Amino acid sequence: MSTDDEQRIAATYDDFGRRWARGTSPLYEDWAIGIGADPEIVALLAELPRPNQQPNIVFAAARWAGIALRPYPEVRDEIVARWGEIVDIAASRTVQTNEPNRCATLLPALSRIEGPIALLEVGTAAGLCLYPDRYSVEYTTPAGRRRFDPSSGPSDVVLACTVDDEASVPVRHPDIVWRRGIDLAPIDAADPDAIAWLTTLVWPGPDHDVRVARLRAAAAIVAADPPDIVRGDLLDLLPEVAASAPAEATLVVFHSAVLLYLDAGERRRFADLVTSLDRPVVWLSNETMGTLPEIDAQVPMDAATDHRFVQTIDGVAVALAGQHGAVYETLPFR
Repeated sequence: MSTDDEQRIAATYDDFGRRWARGTSPLYEDWAIGIGADPEIVALLAELPRPNQQPNIVFAAARWAGIALRPYPEVRDEIVARWGEIVDIAASRTVQTNEPNRCATLLPALSRIEGPIALLEVGTAAGLCLYPDRYSVEYTTPAGRRRFDPSSGPSDVVLACTVDDEASVPVRHPDIVWRRGIDLAPIDAADPDAIAWLTTLVWPGPDHDVRVARLRAAAAIVAADPPDIVRGDLLDLLPEVAASAPAEATLVVFHSAVLLYLDAGERRRFADLVTSLDRPVVWLSNETMGTLPEIDAQVPMDAATDHRFVQTIDGVAVALAGQHGAVYETLPFR
């Protein structure tokens, strides 16, 4: 008979496959559902520390170890045979999905904030989302396609996003005069091994293949002008780092898919912390449903939230943003 922990892990993998990977990464859907129904693998997962049980780290570690991108029945025995190597990789690495295309969903808000802007990202990884003003974006709107380039001209990095309202297209690039990040394990965008790991964290599938090339191109931009990323816990460092931002700038604290790695108490601490800083701040958040109850309560019951974050500004829900930046929808909150 399985333990409660094993039942939780099995349900997590099944949900990952059916709700998150389905329709966007067929192979990960197959792997996740297969593992969720595989008592031997689930029992092995139950022996790991909880952060190392999650599908993203296990799948990336398996790929890093050389497991081929083939259907689950074809790789299952090799996963078992190489389990020790997979566990060691998962223990030495972290999940840091540093997706620059998310900037396409941040720009509608950032472009309307009075500048100059001091940009502070918590959970910044390599800092690829600290440079929204350096990327071009092709927005697909109900009225057609709109290209949005930096003031310096077209970028080597071209993001893509579909919006449900023409008014969501940014009016201008934000005037960013200061940018810093906080991360438990900062990534050097100039480190080939670190960037290779980030690309391994990108899910396989036709919807994601373009993300690898875009990530590498964004890393090159960041490596040429690296940001200051402070190593440490966001709950410990946020007040200190925020205080270092220039007083004449509007401080924007932002994050995407970070709070889900905190427990409920830590999420509440962060929300209280960011809203009580000793200076005015704009809090821009992209997080999944279930992160904070007061945010969940603002989302219409019929809203399609699969593969989407709820974007909030100062705790007010304003849009649904694709988890990898592909869509931006404001109509549910009109």
